[in-house]
Amino acid sequence: MTDPRPHAPATSRNRDPILDVLRRHFADRRSVLEIGSGTGQHAVHFAAALPQLTWQCSDRAPNLPGIETWLDHVGLPNTPAPVALDVLADAWPGTRFDAAFSANTLHIMGWDAVRALFDGLDRALEADAVLAVYGPFKRNGAHTSDSNAAFDAMLRGQAPHQGVRDLEAVHGLAAAIGLRPVADVALPANNACLVWRRA
Repeated sequence: MTDPRPHAPATSRNRDPILDVLRRHFADRRSVLEIGSGTGQHAVHFAAALPQLTWQCSDRAPNLPGIETWLDHVGLPNTPAPVALDVLADAWPGTRFDAAFSANTLHIMGWDAVRALFDGLDRALEADAVLAVYGPFKRNGAHTSDSNAAFDAMLRGQAPHQGVRDLEAVHGLAAAIGLRPVADVALPANNACLVWRRA
């Protein structure tokens, strides 16, 4: 029988390095909103390793059935049903979260959507919330590797609104909603996990 669960090969390579960061910065958290859960593979891995957290998946509606196959397959008690979230539609969950996580989303979204994401987080996050974001970033306007430059060119060739984001611009959006940087962790394949916290 064919496995109905969607698979993203990169997830198996990056999930443990990301988890090491989340263990440190989500240790005192209770509820996490994952934005752009994709296949759902990250969610089940992180929720299993961090059982004190309620891990709330979200994504655009077409991706929810795939996420549900992973959640149903693993059957964890701390992964409620995924919710539909399109940041440009501004339809966020009605509850607040003390943490949020997103992986490999900012370079897929258009910059208008990235701005909308942080605007929504302003309302969705509690006063002492922690935000962790994983992916590639430019620093001081420059790519950190030839492979990231090639990846950026490929993204922009696929869709002009996509592209590797400037770290400083993302920090600006975070600062505007009261998030201050607390960690910038280099991870394999020229990616980073950025962590902010509201004071």
